Amino acid sequence: MKHLYLTAFLFSITITSAQELNLQQANALAKLPVKCLQQEYPNKLSQLLADASEIQSPKQLHPAFYGCFDWHSSVHGHWSLVYLLKQFPNLEGREEIINKLKINLSKENIAQEIAYVNKKHEKSYERMYGWAWLLKLQQELNTSDEPFAKELAANLQPLTTLLAERYIEFLPKLNYPIRVGTHTSTAFGLNLAWDYAVHANNQPLQQSIRTNALRLFKNDIDCPFAWEPSGTDFLSPCMEEIGIMQRVMPAKDFLKWLKDFAPALFDKKFTWKPGEVSDRTDGHLVHLDGLNFSRAWNLYTLVKQYPKELGHLKSLADTHFKYSLPSITDGNYEGEHWLASFALFAFEMKE
Repeated sequence: MKHLYLTAFLFSITITSAQELNLQQANALAKLPVKCLQQEYPNKLSQLLADASEIQSPKQLHPAFYGCFDWHSSVHGHWSLVYLLKQFPNLEGREEIINKLKINLSKENIAQEIAYVNKKHEKSYERMYGWAWLLKLQQELNTSDEPFAKELAANLQPLTTLLAERYIEFLPKLNYPIRVGTHTSTAFGLNLAWDYAVHANNQPLQQSIRTNALRLFKNDIDCPFAWEPSGTDFLSPCMEEIGIMQRVMPAKDFLKWLKDFAPALFDKKFTWKPGEVSDRTDGHLVHLDGLNFSRAWNLYTLVKQYPKELGHLKSLADTHFKYSLPSITDGNYEGEHWLASFALFAFEMKE
C-alpha cells in the first residue's frame, strides 16, 4: 500500500505545471535515496578483475558508493539528499540522512574510492556519467551552509580533483562524440562537469570542455528528433547536446547554431511525444522515464534563457515532466534507486 500511496501522491502534485517543489513532495522523494543509500544488494558492479584478489563485496570495493544498485546511482542518490537538505532544512528524517551521509562520505572511505579509480585497469571507470554526477555532488556540498556539508565537501574534494584531471586528460583523445541516450553520452558527461567547472572557477576544466565540445558538436545539423527514443534511453541525445552547446557558446552564436541543429524547436506548434514505458518492473525499459526528465530539464533551461524565442516550449517540458513524475514509487527498485535524482534535477532546472 505504501508505494501505491506515493504513486497517488506524486500524481496529485502534477496537477499544476507551475507548482514548485514543496516540503511534502521533498519528503516523499527523499525516502527513495534514503532507503537505498546503504542497501548493498542487489548490486551491479562494473568491475574489471585483474586477479582473484579483487573479488570482493560492493561495500568492500566502494565503501562510499556501494548502495542504490550501482556506483553512479549511489553518487546521485547522495546528491539528491544534499540538495533536499539545502532546499528544505526541516526535511523529514534530517538527522538520519546526515548521519548516513557522514558515514558514507568519510575521509577514509573517499580515500579508498580514490585508490580504486587509480588502479591502472580502472582508469576509465564510470567515464563520464559517474564522473559528472560526482562533480555535481561536490558542487552541492560546496554551496551548502551546513556544517556537515563543509566537512564532507573537504572529504570528497580529492576525488573530485582527480576526476576533473581525468576529464582534461581524456577529452582531447576523444576523436568522435558518443551520441547515445545512455551512460556513455558525451554531451551529458560534459554538462554537469561544465556546471561544476564554472562554480569552482576551474579554468583549465572550463577551457577543456569548451574547446572539445565545440570541436565535437559545432558542425552538427538537423538532429533526428524522430529517432528518439531508442528502446532503453534515459537521456535525450538531441537535448543533451543542446544543453552543452547552450552552456559553452555565446547566446547569439548558440541561437544561430540551434536553428541549424534543431529548427523544429522554433515552431510554436512543435510537438514531441514523451517516451512510453511498457513495463516499469524492467530495469532497462523504465529508463524511458529518465529520458522524459532529460528532455524536460533541457527544455526548461532553454525557456529560462530564451523566453522570447523559445518560451512556447515550456508546455512541452511540462508534458514530459508530468508524464513520468507519477511513476516514481518506492515499490520497484528498478526505478526507485535512481529516478528520484532525475526528477529533482528536472525540478532544479524548472525553478
